[in-house]
Amino acid sequence: MKRLSLIACTLLVAQSAWPHAHAGKIDDSMPDAQKIRFCERVRDFALQSYYDREKGRPAKVFVEDGGDGARITNYVIKRIYDEPQISSPKKAETFGRATCNEMMGTKFEVPQGEAK
Repeated sequence: MKRLSLIACTLLVAQSAWPHAHAGKIDDSMPDAQKIRFCERVRDFALQSYYDREKGRPAKVFVEDGGDGARITNYVIKRIYDEPQISSPKKAETFGRATCNEMMGTKFEVPQGEAK
C-alpha cells in the first residue's frame, strides 16, 4: 500500500511540474534544435541527480564513449553531487541547462583536479 501511495504522489508531482518544466515543441528546422533537445535532457538528468543526492542515493553516471553527450551529462551530475550550493530543484535545472549550453558552445575538457 505504501508503494502505491508513493507512486501516486510521484505521478502527481511529475504532472504538476510538466507544464513549466519543458519547453514547447522544437521544430527540426530550427538551427540549434539538437542542442536544445540535448540540453533539455541534461537538465532532466540534473534534476533527477538532485533528487537522488537528497535521498542519499549514489550518483548514476554514463559510460563515456568519447562523445560529448556522456561527458557533459556526467560532468553536470558529478557537480550536483559535489556542490551543496545547488540546494533546490530549480537551481539544479538552471545549473544543468546553463552548463550544457556553455559546454556545447566549445569543445570541453574536464578541468584538472575535478572528478572524471
